[in-house]
Amino acid sequence: MNLPGVVVHRDADVLAKAVAARLITRLVDRQSAAGTASVVLTGGGVGHATLAEVAATPARDAVDWRKLDVWWGDERFVPTGHADRNETGARAALLDHVDLDPERVHVMRGPDSGLSAEAAADAYAEELRRAARPEDHGPVPSFDVLLLGMGPDGHVASLFPELPALYDERPVVAVHGSPKPPPTRISLTLSAIRAAREVWVIAAGEAKAKAARLALSGAGPMQVPAAGARGGRTLFLLDRAAAAKIPPDLGRFAVVA
Repeated sequence: MNLPGVVVHRDADVLAKAVAARLITRLVDRQSAAGTASVVLTGGGVGHATLAEVAATPARDAVDWRKLDVWWGDERFVPTGHADRNETGARAALLDHVDLDPERVHVMRGPDSGLSAEAAADAYAEELRRAARPEDHGPVPSFDVLLLGMGPDGHVASLFPELPALYDERPVVAVHGSPKPPPTRISLTLSAIRAAREVWVIAAGEAKAKAARLALSGAGPMQVPAAGARGGRTLFLLDRAAAAKIPPDLGRFAVVA
């Protein structure tokens, strides 16, 4: 895997707009080449702000939304429609405003499905397995773009430092004892994340600066999970505050006004 690229924007608002433009371009390019595209969504403030920016720009019409597969990197194990669900935020920000094929929107099930968190994780892993093609060479599709937020502790998806999920080789796991509420979640593992063609780690704010530096400086993924979030191509898309502690030699570094 290649050295991650680092792209720095002025502030969180500009970052969300820039990631939205980059995402639209990538999806259009992929659909032009392959006829379809896939994206893995993340939650959090910047993640949902990015989706809202996609919804707000007329350029969104360049995407053939009916030919897009939408997945999630993680989900809070709470009922459908709950405000804490990443799905709920994504639908409000973007998904309810574009003409998606419902069969291609792949949600992680909540407790209202009657499944335990473990069974819901297994069901998602099976859905991924069915979507994978022989050329993917594994149990998950080669996602075109996989978006990840990053916490101040360096967590990505619902993979928190030192939790057992980081050692799990299955593509999807139930996470218990999350240090952030709610305590029970479902998450892709690092092995599934690494199947993506492109992984974009998106972070804004001074609180993320130490984690960004560690994630790019050779820290172990058990201590800093973002250090293990790598795809065929990996980008850290940051605002100036989040990038403040990164020495330029730690990645292919570009500062955008």
